[in-house]
Amino acid sequence: MRIAQIAPLAESVPPKLYGGTERVIAWLTEELHDLGHEVTLFASGDSTTRAHLAAAWPRALRLGRQATDPMAAYAALLEMLAKRIDEFDVIHCHIDWTTLPLLSRSATPFLTTCHGRLDLPGLSTVVQMFPTAPFVSISDNQRRALPEANWLGTVYHGMPPALLQPSFNKGNYLAFLGRLTAEKGPEAAIRIARACSLPLRIAAKLPRGERGYFKNVLEPMIDGNEVEMVGEVGDHAKQTFLANAQALLFPIDWPEPFGLVMIEAMACGTPVIAFRSGSVPEVIEDGVTGFVVDSEDEAIEAIKRRLPSLDRRAVRSGFERRFTARRMAEAYLEHYSALGRRR
Repeated sequence: MRIAQIAPLAESVPPKLYGGTERVIAWLTEELHDLGHEVTLFASGDSTTRAHLAAAWPRALRLGRQATDPMAAYAALLEMLAKRIDEFDVIHCHIDWTTLPLLSRSATPFLTTCHGRLDLPGLSTVVQMFPTAPFVSISDNQRRALPEANWLGTVYHGMPPALLQPSFNKGNYLAFLGRLTAEKGPEAAIRIARACSLPLRIAAKLPRGERGYFKNVLEPMIDGNEVEMVGEVGDHAKQTFLANAQALLFPIDWPEPFGLVMIEAMACGTPVIAFRSGSVPEVIEDGVTGFVVDSEDEAIEAIKRRLPSLDRRAVRSGFERRFTARRMAEAYLEHYSALGRRR
């Protein structure tokens, strides 16, 4: 099958540092390639892949030396795609709504995976303009904000099993991994760790718009000893960071569409203590790969009383059973084939 993957341009594929969506696209592209399909990845020119790379823009926008108007970069991507649209059996888009006007007028089958939150103003209006455009969600919960969209199904993210190796030792600190925004819950993570008398290590990206929040709220809580900032981490550092943790804290306060860090922790054999929001109850098997809690007090109780009962080998097995890149690729191939049959 000739498959096009359309990636965002903010980060390379895979990303050099932070970039969950681009990481998933990289895993999917390589797995489809390994399954014998002819895959073309439309992405920034500094991306790397064993498939065919169509460099829509020379360099990822976030790490470029000079600021670039994102609209200009995406106009270039759409023009490149328009010229090659008939070369593919299916086109898989990961840039939200941008491709809908073009692909809805094409005979080539396509689908869109939405990677972000869908409860934002205006999205329902766009969906109503393209009632037959097919979408795939990354969790069932993600769909709730846009039930009127043409949902084909849900495909959970998956990653290569060998990318992160498990550790079956207990670990000696709690971990927080993600963006430093209030909705991700870093303040709650600090309070939970302190209540449990455990060190907290924070490996996180600080978005430009959140520097005030960090300076005024988080920085006074970080002492460099019991609460330590590690900064952004790549795959190699992430392995050590997660595998050596007693548990990952995921105290989110927003409708998380998936939460890639949860399966990264599970791949390392590290249990996840997560608040019941968004996709969390779908991803975490309560009492097996971690605990789904409703408050900070419940999180503290889970760490103190219930965490020692979890088997880190069972955590890793839960990952292997549900969240590998092969399973993700095979699920998408079923949708690609179904779209082809409908055409």
